[in-house]
Amino acid sequence: MSVMEQDSARAPARASLFNDPKVRGIFFQVVLVVALGYVGYNIVDNTRINLEQQNIASGWGFLNNTAGFGIIQSLVSYSETSSYGQALYVGFLNTLLVAIVGIFVATIIGFVVGIARLSDNWVISRLAYCYVELIRNVPLLLQIFFWYFAVLRAVPGKREKWSFFFDSFHLNIAGFRGPKPIWEDGASFIGIALIIAIVACIVIAQWARKRQEATGQQFPVFWTAVGLIIGLPLITYFVTGMPMHLEHPVFVDTGPRIRQGFQLNVGFNLIPEFLALTAALSIYTASFIAEIVRAGIQAVSHGQTEAAHALGLRQSPTLRLVIIPQAMRVIIPPLTSQYLNLTKNSSLAVAIAFPDLVSVGGTVLNQTGQAIEIIGIWMAIYLTLSLVTSAFMNWYNQRMALVER
Repeated sequence: MSVMEQDSARAPARASLFNDPKVRGIFFQVVLVVALGYVGYNIVDNTRINLEQQNIASGWGFLNNTAGFGIIQSLVSYSETSSYGQALYVGFLNTLLVAIVGIFVATIIGFVVGIARLSDNWVISRLAYCYVELIRNVPLLLQIFFWYFAVLRAVPGKREKWSFFFDSFHLNIAGFRGPKPIWEDGASFIGIALIIAIVACIVIAQWARKRQEATGQQFPVFWTAVGLIIGLPLITYFVTGMPMHLEHPVFVDTGPRIRQGFQLNVGFNLIPEFLALTAALSIYTASFIAEIVRAGIQAVSHGQTEAAHALGLRQSPTLRLVIIPQAMRVIIPPLTSQYLNLTKNSSLAVAIAFPDLVSVGGTVLNQTGQAIEIIGIWMAIYLTLSLVTSAFMNWYNQRMALVER
């Protein structure tokens, strides 16, 4: 075979090789990875050069330096002499508190409003409809401002108070105050009793499910769990000699010329910034959860309701035992997205000076100039919170998924 004939035979082979989808896909992926690596290298190199020109030392040593600023709400011990690392930890805990409380409250409100939207009562369904359409179409930041500057500014000043529940809880412009538990020696047994009660509830719930599948008989799991979670720690509390007492807020009211108001560090206090942020996040997110719940319930075949009624179940047990469990497989995936949105939207707390992770981190950034490190901490923490929430909801979704037999 001549040389020209050999070249003509190789050309179609090379063309067919490049036309192979797998080969072409690998080629473009390699090109993309190389291009991204080149862009990333240039970003890192330019950042290093800029930091050197501005005499900013990179690293994490600044976390051990003294912060020198106060934080109005702290779940752990903190003072102006604490380190920047401790300040960021306080901000992280405040963000976590807002996220947990907000998710809990938003879920309750969302389920109630979502079920109310399907009510046969015209007034209830219209009120739920108006709530959803009004709240979800108003920007969240405006709602935070509304709760902080309009609602919470209408409460009494520092020298006055509104009292609730037999004068145990109080509200004024300084926040919401109530009794704080003071733990003494032996109080750890109460916590151990609570953990044992929770584990016992899980075991009983699994046993009751298997028992119902085998015999069809139901067991009062809910009331049993309530009795264990409340009763067992309460019994332990009395057996160990009541190693806990409540520290009630003290309101000083001695005359118009003497400083009046609540004593500092006595009882617990939820600052107005926390109340406004939590209320806005919960109510705003609940409007979206309500629509998710409504769609999930409507996704369940109406024949399931008719079958339950034919068996003699009333409307409430039908909804709780038949409809909601089947609707959860539709509700959980979009519900996860709303939980993630609530956690990330908590960063808007900086608008009302609530000391969350972003607000405290911004103060640290302004004092130290460590922009790369602070932004990296923000991204890492929010990413971790999102991944943990997603993992838990995915696990719960698998537990709630229908299993075909």
